[in-house]
Amino acid sequence: MREERGPGALQPGDLVVARNRKWDGTAHWVVPGRYLGEDIHGWWIFQGAGEFCSRPGAAFYTASDAVLLVPRTGEYVATFYDDSYPGDFRIYVDLATAHAWTPIKAGVTEFHMIDMDLDVIRSTKHGVFVDDEDEFEEHRAAMGYPEQTVDAMRSECAALYEAVDAMQPPFDVSGSNSPSAEWFRKGRA
Repeated sequence: MREERGPGALQPGDLVVARNRKWDGTAHWVVPGRYLGEDIHGWWIFQGAGEFCSRPGAAFYTASDAVLLVPRTGEYVATFYDDSYPGDFRIYVDLATAHAWTPIKAGVTEFHMIDMDLDVIRSTKHGVFVDDEDEFEEHRAAMGYPEQTVDAMRSECAALYEAVDAMQPPFDVSGSNSPSAEWFRKGRA
């Protein structure tokens, strides 16, 4: 496990722009949101409906609200969706490393991470599954992932799959008192 990595002096309501990149440094997703606060699981960011998200070759306005969890420990970030989401995802866990917060100016921070391809998803139609294993293998070879990193990502993916499948906190999305439900309420207030 990595040492705790906090966002510094962020205040609720501050703009946080998540800037994801791939192992080789190429740009991936850019997703804006508003910092909500922290709990025992980590730091929560509200990504409201109508926000502009982009990556090379794709861009769209979000169709619904989401909350992003940047965990205190672990090599991932998790995006939570509720019933307002028009798709079937409820949890989308991106395996990711090199979490870093970069203050830009008062009230604006960038959150950086390296997306490691593997995703653990809870879907209302397909249950819990691991996605993009083929992309992980392709990028492993093309981008030269170190074996230690490959082993760590596979181990983290297996542990996250079990946690999401068992709905262990913070991945319990079944009730109005789940961690993500609380943060949705704060984000929409």
